[in-house]
Amino acid sequence: MKTLFKKIFALFVMALAITSCSNDDETTTPTVNELEGLTKFKEITNTTHTIELYSHTGSTVQGYNEIKLRIKNNANNQYVKNAAVTWMPVMHMAMMNHSCPNSEVEKITTDGTLYEGYIMFQMAQNETEYWDLKIDYTIDDVQYTMTSVIDVPASTKRTVNTFLGSDGTKYLVAYVDPHHPKVAVNDLVVGVWKMQDMMTFPVVDGYSVKIDPRMPSMGNHGSPNNVNATQATAGNLYNGKLSLTMTGYWKINLQLAKPDGTIVKGEEITETVTSSSIYFEIEF
Repeated sequence: MKTLFKKIFALFVMALAITSCSNDDETTTPTVNELEGLTKFKEITNTTHTIELYSHTGSTVQGYNEIKLRIKNNANNQYVKNAAVTWMPVMHMAMMNHSCPNSEVEKITTDGTLYEGYIMFQMAQNETEYWDLKIDYTIDDVQYTMTSVIDVPASTKRTVNTFLGSDGTKYLVAYVDPHHPKVAVNDLVVGVWKMQDMMTFPVVDGYSVKIDPRMPSMGNHGSPNNVNATQATAGNLYNGKLSLTMTGYWKINLQLAKPDGTIVKGEEITETVTSSSIYFEIEF
């Protein structure tokens, strides 16, 4: 009888141990890798901190760039979680300097170390003209600043349109997404800004970007089920649907329209008008 009781007690203890382990496994918070899918492309250093810049491609390019950064304390190699960050990209040309469309820099998560924003470089560097990025940041009420040259090579396809609209406003329209187009109806993201002055490029609100994707090498045929890009919330990017029916080279013809429907730039595709004056190019 005692032997039977000992066996039952042992089984009971084992069951409690298994249940305890199971509960521990369920309540353990998994470690989050903030840098998953990101590649560092630049470090900027002063005597106090090192700023690391990241992107999904490990580089920057002419056009829209989503950039993430984190700030390391050089004294203890710890990453700062409480900084307030701003940035200013500047193109240094032979006769003038100018900036480009860019967003605020925001903390991604409260307990994380990454900050993020976007910069839309409307032109590429060349042998004598270049971009630099000035980053100002405040930690515990102490202000710091760093500036460094940023590599911005030319895009292999047309992803940016800079033009004077029929209303006398200078606009910038950039391709944002899809990064990896496929034969399907893709989610399309487009950015629209205007030049207020040489250093200020606010988002244009309430317009629409009409799209007409065509394959010039295949009789300039189009595709069904496209949806023009519109803005869900003021200050944000524009979203639509891009239908791609086969792989190859596509020209996405554009028309930029005001809220009342007035076209400020771009032409409708017809039998005689085979390409708009503003467009994006993709090939996959």
